[in-house]
Amino acid sequence: MALYSDKVMDHFTHPRNVGIIENADGVGEVGNAKCGDIMKIYLKIENQVISDVKFETFGCGSAIASSSMATEMIKGKPVAEALELTNRAVAEALDGLPAHKLHCSVLAEEAVKNAVRDYYERYGIPYDKSCFPDCENCAHCH
Repeated sequence: MALYSDKVMDHFTHPRNVGIIENADGVGEVGNAKCGDIMKIYLKIENQVISDVKFETFGCGSAIASSSMATEMIKGKPVAEALELTNRAVAEALDGLPAHKLHCSVLAEEAVKNAVRDYYERYGIPYDKSCFPDCENCAHCH
């Protein structure tokens, strides 16, 4: 059996939604000091729907594939639905990741949630803080 699924390889070699959104409504950045992966997600939101999403990722193939898949999964969705994105859903959509690369799907989930939190804070939208990762104190980011 191959280490990486065809979907992981496709999203790594042909990533979707790569780039920067100028004047993004929300930006989320996370990093893992242990492996060196850094992800940045940009959101454009219209009427509480993610009309556009882009990412920049510095990291391994699994990190790039996870970022690409996560953006595909939330594009066109209501913001509230994007908050339901889980690392497990990202990994499953990629037809799995090796155990030692699952942290890449965790980073993708956290980057999306941090971008949504940034959107809420920029526009003064009240939110439940318990729905978001505490990246300043979490093991994944340090």
